[in-house]
Parts: sequence; structure tokens; C-alpha cells
Amino acid sequence: MRKILLFILSVTLFISCKHSEEIECDVCVYGGTSAGVIAAYSAIKEGKSVLLIEPGYRLGGLSSGGLGQTDIGNKQAVKGLSLDFYRRVGAHYNMLENWVFEPKVAEQVYKDYVAEANIPILYGHRILSAQKDGTDITSIRVESIEEGVKDKSIKAKVYIDCSYEGDLMARAGVSYTVGREDSTVYNESWNGAHESYWHQFPDGVDPYVEKGNPESGLLWGISTDTMPAPGKGDKRVQAYNYRICVTFDKDNQVPFKKPDNYDPSKYELLIRTIEAQPNVGINEYFIISRMPNNKTDINNRGAFSTDMIGMNHNYPEASYEEREKIIQAHKDYTMGLLWFWTHDERIPEHLQKEITCMGLPKDEYVEYDHWTPQLYIREARRMIGEYVATQADCELKVSPEDYVGWAAYGMDSHNCQRIVVERNGMKMVKNEGDVEIGVKAPYNISYRSLTPKREECTNLLVPVCLSASHIAFGSIRMEPVFMLLGQSAAKAASLAIDKNTIVQDIDVKEIQRMYVEDPLLDGSTPDIFVDDPSLTLDEKSKWERVKSNRGYGPSFIKLEKTATKEKLQFPIQVKKDGKYTLYTYFIRNNQASRFTEITINDGDKDTKFVLDKNEIVVKGQTSGEWVPIGEYDLKVGKPAFVEFTNNGKVDGLILADAVLAVAKK
Repeated sequence: MRKILLFILSVTLFISCKHSEEIECDVCVYGGTSAGVIAAYSAIKEGKSVLLIEPGYRLGGLSSGGLGQTDIGNKQAVKGLSLDFYRRVGAHYNMLENWVFEPKVAEQVYKDYVAEANIPILYGHRILSAQKDGTDITSIRVESIEEGVKDKSIKAKVYIDCSYEGDLMARAGVSYTVGREDSTVYNESWNGAHESYWHQFPDGVDPYVEKGNPESGLLWGISTDTMPAPGKGDKRVQAYNYRICVTFDKDNQVPFKKPDNYDPSKYELLIRTIEAQPNVGINEYFIISRMPNNKTDINNRGAFSTDMIGMNHNYPEASYEEREKIIQAHKDYTMGLLWFWTHDERIPEHLQKEITCMGLPKDEYVEYDHWTPQLYIREARRMIGEYVATQADCELKVSPEDYVGWAAYGMDSHNCQRIVVERNGMKMVKNEGDVEIGVKAPYNISYRSLTPKREECTNLLVPVCLSASHIAFGSIRMEPVFMLLGQSAAKAASLAIDKNTIVQDIDVKEIQRMYVEDPLLDGSTPDIFVDDPSLTLDEKSKWERVKSNRGYGPSFIKLEKTATKEKLQFPIQVKKDGKYTLYTYFIRNNQASRFTEITINDGDKDTKFVLDKNEIVVKGQTSGEWVPIGEYDLKVGKPAFVEFTNNGKVDGLILADAVLAVAKK
């Protein structure tokens, strides 16, 4: 009944529907993922009529589906409404920004976007087909997942596919690929097959049902395929899993449930792995990231964990019914894994007690029996568009000038298969496909990676299943980037409509200008961000720049304890008079001085501020926190600055990373 009511409510929001099978709008966004909500919100802010279609009933995709430990790489790559999302989450926790959060908080933020822009949403509908006239999509047809509800025809000027699967793109006849390219296709050293270094079995784990007896067959989860040659391409897809939200709060717990089709033999490899490495702790089997209010985001780690390796290869091209079976299999596997950890007597007590203290949170996913409805679709289809992002982009060997977004996470592929190899005359099980290679700095994402080839489709944008090789997509495929590209796609759609042109021919500089002049699409004054790389250090200066990912960018500046008085200024020049809140980014560092004296000059007078690190609780970031240092009236033509010194009580390093000025609304 609740789903039907949601459907009725979403349809009535779109007045022009009038209970008809046909709906018309300027921009149709398919997929209520994080990118989809931001794209729909942005298009409405651009003055366009919009319809957002969500195949399920929950908004936000992975961002509200358990992935609370945001994969960033470098926070400077996050701009516009993507950054605004983390600011809104931060406001919930009484902070400027928060990059770790509860699922229900993220979901509420997306609902807030919907309410503010009055976004019409068609819940519970999935695409059947796309009708085209030449290279233009003229309409798409969607079906309801509820019985007895008529199909709908959606006619739009521009379509934006924000689904994790690329279903609209595929039905529009756009070229795409699935799996790993051969390393020779784009001259990439990290594409194709690779025996895993991380998340790997220790040597000697027997793969057979009866140890040492190949005739007994392989244990569950092990493929009969052989190890591919390094760099060999195939159609295998990196593993999916659930990002698990549990709680340590006994008063908020629902016990783990035993799946109806529970089969402990599926977890025999786990027991053999534990036997092979008896002295390791629980953190070798799970990444347990603490979230606010005593909750977690649990992710895959090690040889045998939450990744259901090799069981998702058919998912990208599967029918909706087949996908549901794959999703259910992943849910059964993961819930079975939790049950196995907490109930199987072969799990050592010191490991078992780490899991038995957990339970599903009563206040999360209430309508879904406290389990997220969103499987982590790390990779499905990838468009082959006008430009294919590759390893060269990630490594800054090329830097497209038509950028409409940035990425900064490492090139990351989870394992693709579990196979038998022979080492020193012994057969053993190994994982294959994991790659974890960092990138040095944020890199540009070409607008052409969002557009199909112009001979294939001219009114479609694809900001999620975008045009990238497997290894480059492994870096780009992060939720902050998807939101950023969703906003860029909405701006591009608006420009194409206003200029009556195809999406391939819009002026990309207009999108770039948006992020500088009006990143929130509300006319508010943009932030002024000053990072340490913009400062020039004199050769004789005692201040030293340290390359590190611990700060807000690629480096920070430190000053060792010294008897001489030293100063370091971060200049602030505003383009609009107003009241601004100033912040400095505090880096969590045990060697930092407890007290840091800061001078703020507003263009007329100095104000002293003493930062006490003992009063700062780092809870919303991975490495530090924005600390407010006061409100100031700043004026055009009156240069202001924030100055770090070693005055006062100094008992350690003075650290200076970044300064931020946020205009009061």
C-alpha cells in the first residue's frame, strides 16, 4: 500500500500528466541515484520542467544506501551541489561539512532537494524502450513494477541517464562495453586481468571440498576458469557487495537474521582462510568504518569478505527479473555471512565477539526490514562516447580542456574472479582482478565523456555510466563525482534546449563558468578557498611544505618549533562586499602544537584567535576538520588575510593547510 501511495503522490506532483499515459517535460532524468537527484534539482534551477524516474522507491542510490564513508581522494575535486550535499549533511551534525554519515540522514538531504525544487518523481517505474527519430530520442516507454498500472510514455527534449546500469543509454542504441578492456586497447598498464596483491588468500588454502582431492569438486565461489594472462581483457565485472550499516547500540538493534536458504558450505573458504592466518584480527576480514551515532559502514576486506566475487558478471545485461535474482543472491550471501560469523562454532571466539556485539539498526531502512535496498553496483555498462577517459587521464598525461568535473580517487578495481592456481606443485585458491593504484592530484573529466557519439544520439547525457575504460572508471566511479557530473549534465541539457542545439555542440565554458560564478545555482556568493599550494615559500623560510593527503588538498605547510618569530599569510580578496565566516582547516596530527595563534585581518583591523587542538573533535572528515575562526565584514578592494604565527604557547608543530571564506546568506 505504501508503494502505491508513493506512486500516486509522485504522479500528482507532475500536473501535466493528468492521469494520462503520456508525460512531457524539458528534461527527463532516469535514475534517482545521487547523480539523478542533483541533475533533476539543477535542471529545475535552470528553469526547465523535469521528470525524475526512479525504478525503486528510495532516493540517493549508494549515498543513502550505506556508503557513508565517502570515497574522496582529494576534497578539492568536489564542487558545486556535490559539495553542497556534504555541507547539508554537515549541518545536520552541527559542522560545516561531513563526509561520514548515517543512511537516513543522506536520504533526508535528498528529500530536501526534492521538496525545495518541487521535483516531480515517478517512483517504481523502469525503462522498456526508447523511440528515436534519427539521432534524437523522441520518447521512452517505462513500465510500473506494480501490477495493474499502465505503462507511461515520456517525451522530453533532453534525457539524462543517471542509473548505475546505463539502461536508458543501452535502449537508445548507444555504444557501450562491459568488463575489462585488454591493456593494449588504450595502452594501459593496469587494465585487463591482474592477480591480486591486496584482498588475497594466503598461500596454501586448499580449493577442494575434500582437501587435496580434486575429484571432490571445488568449494563454492571458486571458478573453473584459469588465470588469464596479465592485461588480458574479458567481460568479467568487478565484484558487487552491500555497504552494511549496523549499530553497536543495543537499544537500537535488530538481531541478524538467518536467510531462508542459508547454506554454511558457502563459507568454508572463510574457515580455511582463518586456519591459514590464525593470528590476524577482524580488520583483516572487514573494513569497519565508524559512522555517527554508533553505526558503521562495513565494506569488503581481505580474501573472503562481503564481495560476492564472480557472481555478478551477467548483471549489466540481465533482464529485470534476472537482476532481481542476482540482487537477492547477494543479499542472502551477505546476511548468511553475518549469521555464519555470529553462529558457526568454528569461528574463533576472539573474532566472533567482534561481530556479535553488532545488530541491524532499528531506525534505518525501516520499510525494508532494516536492510538497504541498494546493492553496490560498482560497475556495469560503460558508454563508448565521443571521448574515452583512460589511465592516461588519471595519471595527468592528458588533460582535456573541455572539463566539466574532476576526479581524484585511485584507480580501484575489486576482484573479478576466484580461481585455482598451482604454486610449487600445490593447488591453491587465489583472487584475481584487484587493482589499487593512487592518483597524484585531481584530474579533468572531459564533457565528451558524458556525450554519446553524435552519429548515435544527440539529446542524451550519461554522467554515471560515462565513457571511460575499466581502469579509469574505477577512479571516476565515486558518489561525489557522480553528483558533480549530474549537475554538469543538467547545465548542458539546459544549454542545448536554450540554444536549440545538440548536446555535443553546447559551449562547455558555460558549465565551467557555472562552478566559478554560481555553483549552487541560487545566485549566492561563491566561497573563497585559499589552499597552501597558492602560497610561495621563500628559500630562506622556515616554513616547509609537506606533500600529504592528510589535509584538504595535496599538501600542507608546517613550522618546526623555533625561537624566532615566523609568520605565514593566506590572502583573501572578495569580489562582493558582505559578512563572511572564516574557517581554517585543522589537520589531526599528534605532533601539532596544542595552541596555534592566528591573526585575522579584515582589511582594516586585526583580530586574534587561538586554536586549541584539544577542543576540536575530528568527527566529520577522514583527516581533519574545518574550524570557524569568526565572522568578518569583508569589502572589495580591501585585501584581508589569515596569518599563522608561532607566537604564544607553542609546544609542537604549527600546521597551516587551507583557509575558507563562506558568505552569509
